[in-house]
Amino acid sequence: MSVQSTMLFCRDRIAAMIFLLVCLGYGYQTSQIPMFPGDEYEPFTARTLPTLLTAFGVILSLILLVTAKPDEKSASLLGFNWKLLSGFLVLMALYGLGLNYIGFVLATGLFLLAGFYLLGERKKSILFGASFPFVIAFYLLLTQGLDIYLEPGVLFSAW
Repeated sequence: MSVQSTMLFCRDRIAAMIFLLVCLGYGYQTSQIPMFPGDEYEPFTARTLPTLLTAFGVILSLILLVTAKPDEKSASLLGFNWKLLSGFLVLMALYGLGLNYIGFVLATGLFLLAGFYLLGERKKSILFGASFPFVIAFYLLLTQGLDIYLEPGVLFSAW
């Protein structure tokens, strides 16, 4: 590989291209969200936030494509913690499974608790104080403020 190709295909640019493709795929899926009749005249619909999220993702990936440094100058390769990354990937998979079974509040609270623990926080007051109160406040905002139904989970739906 020549010097030009190593500068062109650094890890940051490859990651930005992958992120750009994911954002474009998400944007396509956003256009497939069904709308109710008359929603085309509303300022805020089911497509609004996903479309904005797609636009921000595309803009950020394009900025990273333009501003990425070659691998020799990039500090992202030094001391990369693969164990932490794999821990978070497992944690996200468990969160996706737990959401159906134990519901939003417990699954999200436990996800945040375990995520903070993986990041190195060990004080119980911070672990519990930063996870469950935030989740409960967010749950109340969604269910009471915005009237969004969140399934309680298979274990609690029988009660």
